[in-house]
Amino acid sequence: MATRTCLAIILAAGEGTRMKSAVPKVLHAVGGRPMLGHVLATVTGSGAAIAVVVGPGAEAVTAYVGKAAPGATTHVQAERLGTAHAVLAARDAIAKGYDDVLVLYGDTPLIGAASLKRIRDELAAGADVTVAGFRPHDPTGYGRLIEN
Repeated sequence: MATRTCLAIILAAGEGTRMKSAVPKVLHAVGGRPMLGHVLATVTGSGAAIAVVVGPGAEAVTAYVGKAAPGATTHVQAERLGTAHAVLAARDAIAKGYDDVLVLYGDTPLIGAASLKRIRDELAAGADVTVAGFRPHDPTGYGRLIEN
């Protein structure tokens, strides 16, 4: 069986206004590394191509991506019109025709290689879409994933 190709689109265009900081949210350090750095390291280790979606004026994020993942491309989401719109900012990368396209968030530093493998295994087994979620002890502040 041929190896499946994969594109990981990392959404990193958020301003992080609730953090009350001039530093872009994805560049805040967790465990000695920017949150985005953890996600980039996980994706780089998976062998996927990487497209990072940044917001306008995100020179610091773009510069960090260039150092942390030199093979990654960056794509500017000129207007913030939601998650699907952010993904479409990377349409040039998507158009290359990868077998799998993963959409990840740059502010989720705990995403692990095993999770990405499980998602890709489901896709390889024939799933049209795979969604990963979690059940926090306290869901306050998180979005909801309604399964049924």
